[in-house]
Amino acid sequence: MWSSDLIRYGKTKQSLKRDEWLRVFDVPKRWFWHFYAVSVGWNGLLLVLYLSFIFQHQSYPLWLSDFLDILTGAHSSDSQVLAVVPQLSTVLVQLLLWVHSLRRLLECLFVSVFSDGAMHLVQYMFGLGYYIMLGLTILCCDRMEKERSSLLSQLDWLLVAGFLLFIWASWLQHQSMVLLARLRTGKSGTVETLTHRVPKGGWFELVSCPHYFAELLIYISLSFVFRGLSFTWWLVYANLSSYNWYCNL
Repeated sequence: MWSSDLIRYGKTKQSLKRDEWLRVFDVPKRWFWHFYAVSVGWNGLLLVLYLSFIFQHQSYPLWLSDFLDILTGAHSSDSQVLAVVPQLSTVLVQLLLWVHSLRRLLECLFVSVFSDGAMHLVQYMFGLGYYIMLGLTILCCDRMEKERSSLLSQLDWLLVAGFLLFIWASWLQHQSMVLLARLRTGKSGTVETLTHRVPKGGWFELVSCPHYFAELLIYISLSFVFRGLSFTWWLVYANLSSYNWYCNL
């Protein structure tokens, strides 16, 4: 019973017969915006530190450098050699992740209409940790690059294709979120119901969950910006695919 309660959330929790004591660990599903707020702040900080590292040649703070060494298994002396190379891919992936998080934060606050569903406290903590580790993963991927080259010289068609796919997938996800919100609001924009309805229009006519599909495309686009060279980032994508598959059950 407790394992099912741990992995389910939202509408999948409502039909589950649960002991009363398990509800102590429930947090509102609408707290999803916390994930993106943390991502905007944390990954924005990492982006600023990385830009300072590239353009002003400022070293990472000691706490960040030590943590990256632990994650990559590199020694401090080795990391200084690997980390001095500015990478256009790393800058853009970090920037696009921040833009994605900011858009999702604004959608959660001003577009989406959340039901009274709940998620487990462990899921909530995992979500917070996920976006913290995501930005660190990007910086760890950068340490695989040893070649010294200018930012402009690293521009290629894969990076451009990834950027364009990111823009289109972001638009698709936003359009899908707007359509979902309209299922619960009237013409005046006020909330009329919190019930689940079958969405129509847009890509809902082609796939069951275009907002999840767009999320996968966004992470694929970031893989393109990485030129497909980061095995770690493909593991992130595989993890997200598994999560979205579960959400579609």
